Amino acid sequence: MSPSNIIASVSTKFAHALDSGDLFFYPSTKTTVEDLGVNFEIRLCPALQKKPELPTPDLEHNPVAKAAQADERETKRVDPFLPPYNPNLHIGDLKEEDGAEYVLLLNKYALLPDHFLLVTREFRSQSSPLLPSDLVQAYLLLVAARKAGKHYFAFYNCGENSGASQPHKHIQFIPVEDDGPPIEALARSANLETPDKPFSLTTLTYANHVARLPTQLSSYTPDKLERTLSDVFLSLLDLVISTIRHDPEYPPGKPSYNVLISLEHIHLIPRLREDYTFPQTGDTLSINALGFAGLLLVKSEDELQALKENGIGNVLRLVGLGSVHDIQVAETTTEAE
Repeated sequence: MSPSNIIASVSTKFAHALDSGDLFFYPSTKTTVEDLGVNFEIRLCPALQKKPELPTPDLEHNPVAKAAQADERETKRVDPFLPPYNPNLHIGDLKEEDGAEYVLLLNKYALLPDHFLLVTREFRSQSSPLLPSDLVQAYLLLVAARKAGKHYFAFYNCGENSGASQPHKHIQFIPVEDDGPPIEALARSANLETPDKPFSLTTLTYANHVARLPTQLSSYTPDKLERTLSDVFLSLLDLVISTIRHDPEYPPGKPSYNVLISLEHIHLIPRLREDYTFPQTGDTLSINALGFAGLLLVKSEDELQALKENGIGNVLRLVGLGSVHDIQVAETTTEAE
């Protein structure tokens, strides 16, 4: 299938999967809270208190499942992203000229209609960076959606502290309003002296690295598109690694970070921890890339109130890292001299 065929099938597939009982949709109410110059959208979904953790819990963090699978290799574990696929959740397949293959699946536990996933056909680790083919397919799906009059953005949770819930590599797509997720308004307003270089949204409390994509990117040749997206991603990933290296308390192991992709920007946000613990209740709030896009999820009115009291910017800062943007700029300037 082509990206346009995939996009054209999503809504029909979603409705059918919901009717058949193969997909679970949890309605929520939305509250908007302004902080850090961003109109954060907080969704309250009490039904989540009675449901399994969404999406299906990662086996790496499930002691029972981990013990049961102790003798199996990572690729042999129970994996909902390997065939055979539920036909009501399987939207279609994509294949790159270089042979990279992907499966498009509906999110079985949906908080928003038409939430779908781009999954590598073969097992690839969710702790690995996005490859050129991953970036191209994600971007082409966003372009196809825009041409169809729909608006999506993509996100990727990389690493054990990013809020990732499955070990099999997958990029998620969420429908949004015409102007994109809340963080995009702030990124769009940034006045850049050098639009082709990464920048930081300095009003935010946490380290963030952003690149503005060329306005004519969708008209590039396939080779130029892949090269451009790869160069942008690698430049941002270098900054993420630099930020992590400036933190002496960062835990050993592979870095964790979140990725946001729109038709205008790519954002990378380094992560220190997955959860925020509310001091009022001791309850934890798991935060993935959606939180840094300006979209948060709570399960109760008490949790909503606690999030407001603690301040969204403060919460995001404590699961992210402190910005060293000024130091990085100075280092870049020194290297250029």
